Amino acid sequence: MRYFYSSFVIMALGLIASFYLGGTAAVYITLLLVVLEISLSFDNAVVNAKVLETLDPIWQKRFIVFGMPIAVFGMRLLFPLAIVSIVTGMGLSETLQVAIHEPARYEGILKSTETTIFAFGGAFLLMVFLDFFFEERDIKWVKFVEGSKIVEKFSGVANIELITAIIVGITLGHMTHDFGVVLAFMYGVLLHSLLGMLDHFLSSDTIKSGLAGFIYLEVLDASFSFDGVIGSFALTSNIFIIMIGLGVGAMFVRSITLYFVEHKTLSQFQYLEHGAHYAIGILAMIMLMKITIEVGEVVTGTIGVCLISIALLHSLWENKKIHS
Repeated sequence: MRYFYSSFVIMALGLIASFYLGGTAAVYITLLLVVLEISLSFDNAVVNAKVLETLDPIWQKRFIVFGMPIAVFGMRLLFPLAIVSIVTGMGLSETLQVAIHEPARYEGILKSTETTIFAFGGAFLLMVFLDFFFEERDIKWVKFVEGSKIVEKFSGVANIELITAIIVGITLGHMTHDFGVVLAFMYGVLLHSLLGMLDHFLSSDTIKSGLAGFIYLEVLDASFSFDGVIGSFALTSNIFIIMIGLGVGAMFVRSITLYFVEHKTLSQFQYLEHGAHYAIGILAMIMLMKITIEVGEVVTGTIGVCLISIALLHSLWENKKIHS
C-alpha cells in the first residue's frame, strides 16, 4: 500500500483544488477523469514496468520524480496548449487565455487537430505492439496465433515491424486522402525507430540505456494521454480540472508501475505482459479508426482492462496448475 500513499495525497490535494475551481460537481468530474485515465493507461503501467526492470535504480527513481511533472503539467496541460498554439499561430500565453476564457473555442481548435494526433499516437503504439508480437519468446499466450507457422515465418523477415507499419500507413492514406494524417503516422513510426536507434548506441550489452528508456517511457505515456485529453472534453472544458483529473490518474499509473517493478509482478504472472501488449495493439487500431469514425473512450478503456484481467486470471490458473 505504501506505493500508493503519494498518489492518494496528490488526489486529496487535487480534489481540494477542484472543489475550489467548481464545487462538488468539479470534484465528481475530477474523479471520473481519474478513472478514465487509469482505465486507458493500465496497460501502459505493465509495459512501463517491463522497461523499468531493465533500467538502473537511479533511472527508475528519475522516471517517478521527473516523469511525474512531465506527465501532469507537460502532457496534460502544456502539450495540448502547444498544439493549439502551433495551429493558430498564437503564443502560449495567449492560448492559455483562450483556454481559460473561451473554452469552447479552445476545444474546437484542439479537436480539429485530433486526426493527426491520433495518427501519430496510433502509429507509435502500433510499433510498440508489433515489436512485441514479432519478438521471439518462449512463453506464448494466444498460441494458435503466436505459435502459428505463418507468424513464425513472418517473424524471421528483416524489419517486419516497419514493413507492417508502412502498409498500415499507406492503407490509411488511401482511406483518408489526407496527407497530414499520413505524415503524422510516419512521424510516429520514425520516432519509435529513432528511439530504438538511440537505445542501440547508448546501451551497454543488452541493458537498455537509462536516457533512451526514460525518453521512450515519456513518449509512450504521451501516446496514451492523447486519447484521455481529447476525450476529457466530453466531461468538462476546464483545462485545469482536466489536468488535475488526468494527472492524478497518471500518478496512480506510476504507482502501479512501481509496484509491478519491485514485486517482480511480470515474472509471477507470465501472461500479463502479453495482455498489456494486445491491449496496446487494439488501442492503436482504435486510435487509427477514430480518424474516420467515432469510438467512445469507455469502449477503449473497457477493452484494455478486460484483456489484462483475462491475462491475469489465465496466469493465476497456470500458476495453480504448476504448483498443484
